[in-house]
Parts: sequence; C-alpha cells; structure tokens
Amino acid sequence: MSGGFGFPVGCAAAVAAVILADLAGATVYPWYALVTLGAVVLATGYRTSFSAAAGVAVVAWALHDGFVLGRAGALAFSPASAAAALVLTTALAAGVVAKAVTRTPVRIPAPRRPAPTLPVREPTLQVRESSV
Repeated sequence: MSGGFGFPVGCAAAVAAVILADLAGATVYPWYALVTLGAVVLATGYRTSFSAAAGVAVVAWALHDGFVLGRAGALAFSPASAAAALVLTTALAAGVVAKAVTRTPVRIPAPRRPAPTLPVREPTLQVRESSV
C-alpha cells in the first residue's frame, strides 16, 4: 500500500482500535488500548512507507493519551504517556524491520533440464499368411 493511502487507512484503524478498546474497558485497563494501537502501528509499519507509519504512530499516541489516559481529549505528558510513546515507537520499529527482512531478495534456483526424450518405436504391422 502506498504512503498516500497508508496514513488515512492507518488513522482510521487506530480510531477503530481505540473505540473497541474503550468498549472493552480501556479506561480502567489502559494497556487494552495500547495493545490494539500497537498492533495497528505494527501492521502499518509493515504495509506502508515509513513516513506514513510514523504519522500513524503519532496519531495513535495522541488517541491513547487524549482519550484513554485522559478522557477530555487533551494531551497530558505523564510517565504513562511516555511509556505509551515508547511502546508505539517499538511497534513502529518492529514493523519497519519486519518489512525490510521480508523484502530481501531470495535466490530462486534455475529450473531443471527436462529429461531426454527416448525415441518412440512405431509398431509394425506384419501380416502372416495362413496355410489353410
């Protein structure tokens, strides 16, 4: 997926992840949202360009900090938000590294030579004369 589509798709996935995590109880257990957002950032880092994935990581951190750690949507810098930034940065790095590892060229062996064809003998029809 190109970077032009990777950023909006990643942001939409991050919003969906925060909503699902909030419904599952992320305000009580913030790591619910952190795990789902980490998966979104990891997948975005693997599937699109680095700049698009980095933008999604920043948006994911802002969603986590503003709507999970703080309920009003205001960003507050705290040790919990620093830990979230570290987790999301690690997920971004893991996605980019996984993309680089899987995109390395693979040596494909040359095809085998076909087996030599054997000459085919045509049956000969021999007519025998009968002695009656």
